[in-house]
Amino acid sequence: MDGLRQRVEHFLEQRNLVTEVLGALEAKTGVEKRYLAAGAVTLLSLYLLFGYGASLLCNLIGFVIKAIESPSKDDDTVWLTYWVVYALFGLAEFFSDLLLSWFPFYYVGKCAFLLFCMAPRPWNGALMLYQRVVRPLFLRHHGAVDRIMNDLSGRALDAAAGITRNVKPSQTPQPKDK
Repeated sequence: MDGLRQRVEHFLEQRNLVTEVLGALEAKTGVEKRYLAAGAVTLLSLYLLFGYGASLLCNLIGFVIKAIESPSKDDDTVWLTYWVVYALFGLAEFFSDLLLSWFPFYYVGKCAFLLFCMAPRPWNGALMLYQRVVRPLFLRHHGAVDRIMNDLSGRALDAAAGITRNVKPSQTPQPKDK
């Protein structure tokens, strides 16, 4: 628990949008930044538990634009890995949404999962999941996926060519004269 407290204290010492807002609130209220941050996390957690629109809030938390806006390009691979895991999670969630919506506190768990996937190294959940689950599955089945994608793209091109061949010039809409 002390390690988590030290990381939070270190984060609150850094200069970013969150710490600037907390600093301004600290100056106005006289309440320390760490207590303001703890209160904000508590309110956010309670809203995820009981609030209307928890799904939207959870997805907004998961939809971080940090990779695009970061000055360093070294973290781009980490964020790309996060987006791959996020997309696969979203795909699985799409097919299991009816079942998952019955679980109490689902959005708190989802939000915790997404934060775990965004965590800095070595605790980055997206990298762990990618290395242990996604990458081995992809490497095992990438040949079949490539064949299916080539077949589908060939069929789509054939269908598009067939549609354009079947349209007669007299069937195309003519502009009306004014």
